[in-house]
Amino acid sequence: MADIRPPFTEETARKKVKAAQHMWNTQDPPRVAQAYTPTCIWRNRTSFLSGTDAIIEFLSAKWAREHNYRLRKELFAFWADRIAVQFWYEYQDAEDGMRWKRCYGLEDWTFDRETGKMCKRMMSGNDLLLGPDGNGEGRWFVDGVDVDEVLIGQEHW
Repeated sequence: MADIRPPFTEETARKKVKAAQHMWNTQDPPRVAQAYTPTCIWRNRTSFLSGTDAIIEFLSAKWAREHNYRLRKELFAFWADRIAVQFWYEYQDAEDGMRWKRCYGLEDWTFDRETGKMCKRMMSGNDLLLGPDGNGEGRWFVDGVDVDEVLIGQEHW
C-alpha cells in the first residue's frame, strides 16, 4: 500500500482505497499497522490514539470482538495527499451475544508524501443491527460473495 504515494490521481486514489480494504480484511493487526506512519494519529468513533503500538492494540481488541468481519471501502473524494472513503462492514458482535451488525460511515485520510503511509485517520461510523434480534437477515457480505460486487445504495440500508 505504501508504494502508492501522493499526490493522488483518481486511479491511484482508488487503488489506495482498495489496497486498504484488502489489508483490513486480513484482520492481521501488525500487518495493517504497517500502512501507517509510526506516529499516525487516529480517531475511531470516540477513541483517540497515536502510534504503531496503539494501532495494533486497538485492532487486536476490535477483531477479538468483531467476528466474521467483512469490509468494503469506496473512494468518496481525493485531493493531493488526502482521501475520503465511505465504508461498510458486517460482523458478529462477541460483546452482544454474537448478533450481526453492519457499520457504515466515512473516513478521512492524510498521507505522508515521502513514504506513502497514512499519517492521519479519522473515522466516523454507525452500527445497525441486522435482522430481528441481530439474526443476520439482510446481510450483504455473506460467505462466497465478493464484497466489491454487492450493490450498495440507499434502497439497501
